[in-house]
Amino acid sequence: MRYSTRLVSSSAAGFPSGELPVRIPVDVRRFPWIKRLAADYAHHFEPLAPFYAGNPATYDAWRETVARTQAFARDRARMVDVIAAQQQRRGAPPRAVEARGRLADSRAVAVVTGQQAGLFGGPLFVLFKALTAVKLADEVARTQKIPVVPVFWVEGEDHDWDEVRSCTVFDADLTVKSVSLPPRNADDTSPVAATRLDTSITEAIDELQQVLPATEFTPALVEGLRAVYAPGIGMADAFARWLERTLGERGLVVYDASDHAAKPLVGQVFSRELAAPGRTSKLAGAAGASLSSLGYHTQVQTSDEGLALFHVDQGRHPLRQQDGHFVAGDRQFAAAAIVAEASTKPAAFSPNVLLRPIVQDTLFPTICYVAGPSELAYLGQLREVYAQFGVPMPLMYPRATATLIDSAALRFLTKYRVPLEALQRQDDASLNDLLKAQMPEEVDASFDAAGGALDAAMARVTSAMPLVDPTLEGAAKSTLGRMQHDLQTLRNKTLQAAKRRDETLRRQFGRARSLAFPNGHPQEREIGFVSFLNQYGPALVDRLDDELPVDMGQHWIISI
Repeated sequence: MRYSTRLVSSSAAGFPSGELPVRIPVDVRRFPWIKRLAADYAHHFEPLAPFYAGNPATYDAWRETVARTQAFARDRARMVDVIAAQQQRRGAPPRAVEARGRLADSRAVAVVTGQQAGLFGGPLFVLFKALTAVKLADEVARTQKIPVVPVFWVEGEDHDWDEVRSCTVFDADLTVKSVSLPPRNADDTSPVAATRLDTSITEAIDELQQVLPATEFTPALVEGLRAVYAPGIGMADAFARWLERTLGERGLVVYDASDHAAKPLVGQVFSRELAAPGRTSKLAGAAGASLSSLGYHTQVQTSDEGLALFHVDQGRHPLRQQDGHFVAGDRQFAAAAIVAEASTKPAAFSPNVLLRPIVQDTLFPTICYVAGPSELAYLGQLREVYAQFGVPMPLMYPRATATLIDSAALRFLTKYRVPLEALQRQDDASLNDLLKAQMPEEVDASFDAAGGALDAAMARVTSAMPLVDPTLEGAAKSTLGRMQHDLQTLRNKTLQAAKRRDETLRRQFGRARSLAFPNGHPQEREIGFVSFLNQYGPALVDRLDDELPVDMGQHWIISI
């Protein structure tokens, strides 16, 4: 049983004739940027089964994962208190507060997803991730008859400021524009969550307002952004507030992972990592090698000397072993001292990409993590890491993936049966193929044949005229000239019509390409979802809730 197939049924398969569809499915295996692991995960799971907790396409995998997760002991009450304090500080919507309360139930489980705290909410796929979690949580609650809470993990401890300080949007001409906060000093390795917004955020919102096309929704959108992204508010906190405004009323619980109040709940995870230094990296590396032997790519390259931890003190520095000590940045720690610090001062530690899922699923009763393609790959390296820490591994579910277009672009794609992936190329090869297909070779051939037949026929008439009246030969030649002129006029009209059609096709093709592949990249990865909120208003989320299926292995072209 695939949970997703019961959420939203497909309204179209391929390019149907007749009424224009609302959405069109595209098999992700058609996309050259989708790696084999992500494609096989959805369509050919068997070779990947040893690397994951179960196949999310089967009912039994969900049932078994729920049982394992419910049986794992965790301090639910303290975690609920941590989230409650965050929600109170942010002024979370009532449904989000209600959902948080359900986590205290010993039967409750969570569907979790997450992302770095990108400016103005980040790319469109962030919205798709969150909606996938909400939809799956609703479906599992219905089928398993248990409380299920969708959770969004805001990754604010990462220190790569350049990855989060910009937001890319469409202007009125569908030109891609980026709005950015100022860069930090190159040696600043403090977590993103530690960065407080200053007056530059006001300037960034002013610039965003100038760049976005003015719509009936722009004033309210900008007002909402100014209330959330304001000087003095932390970058991760602002992201959490914006996501909560967007989806909190759908019961999404937003969790800021940089909150020091939760660190004591995972101090034992940090201590265990320090007590067996390099073990996590070795296990993940071995799994990566096994994946490579099967022809898949290894997402995370590991080092035997490296730990899956950062030390946070005047910056965030990776921990590594060196000569019997631990080193982070320019500091050196005795082994016993740093192991003790993990218990007494856990806020001084931060997990890296390999340990973050273990921390997450120690805190939350996670039955499923909604992952992007790259996340899906590195999570496949962690099954033995989960076992090492004694934490039940959840199922992994690929996030929903889609391209949002308007009805004009959808009409163009369906009328000319243009494959979505043909729009990715930034040269004119695909366009030229389309134009060539619109002017069949038989058109030119038919005019050539008609001209040749006319000349031959009139030559016979002209040669016969002297037999009747020699003076009629000139009239016959004049008639031939007029007929040739009329035929050429018709041919020129045909060519002009083709040129006009070609110009229209060029314009339609260029517009569809700009929408679907801005700068040559998939729309969902390049354009901030704030751009679509500006275009369609709050109804965008309602429409996606109705029209975005979460079927594995399908990308959706959706007309908004």
